Amino acid sequence: MRISVIVPALNEAAAIGETLAAASLALPGAEIIVVDGGSTDDTREIATRHGATVLQTKRGRGHQQNAGANAATGDVLLFLHADTLLPPNADAAIHTALSDPATIAGNFTLRFAPSSAANDFFAWVYNGRSRRARHYYGDSCIFLRRAVWETLSGFREGMLMEDWELVCRLEAHAHATGTHTVLLPQTVTTSARRFAGKRRTRYVFLWLYLHYLHARGVSGDRLAALYPDTR
Repeated sequence: MRISVIVPALNEAAAIGETLAAASLALPGAEIIVVDGGSTDDTREIATRHGATVLQTKRGRGHQQNAGANAATGDVLLFLHADTLLPPNADAAIHTALSDPATIAGNFTLRFAPSSAANDFFAWVYNGRSRRARHYYGDSCIFLRRAVWETLSGFREGMLMEDWELVCRLEAHAHATGTHTVLLPQTVTTSARRFAGKRRTRYVFLWLYLHYLHARGVSGDRLAALYPDTR
């Protein structure tokens, strides 16, 4: 089976080179597609130098990831954030997991960088929820079979928490069809930049508030209006 890696990006010149280099080593022979949402820095040029196929679309992580998936040719789709590093053994781990026909998708154990007491605690909570409740997000690198992607019709566009919304549908589909998803023990490393320094407390409370609203039935479109960073 061939893996296609889809990387949504917007002004990620500082991170995307390392991300693509790690992806190439982790997944030899994989198709790598960077979907740029209108960067004004060197994101596209760096991605091209690293051998990625570069597409340009309107901004919006859901839209960008759908565009990349629609252009991909692989049997397996892996969604990789531009500031996340895959482990060297990712290829073998994914192929081993999907050698079981009942496994339709999965994600990786997560580590935040740089390491600190707070970042390590967040990762511990995240991985615990991912393991016990299959509650996870795109920063832990969701991968799934293309046939399942097509059945689910991809990400909902123009909304916040598009990755969580996809995960909800993915896990429901697995339950309904007698299949399952897996949490791989291999670790991806993602930047903790979005809750660095004084922003950490604000980010945590905002995350909890958005989940509360989502649980109360507030639409993804409305959530995006409250928190408009929809990359």
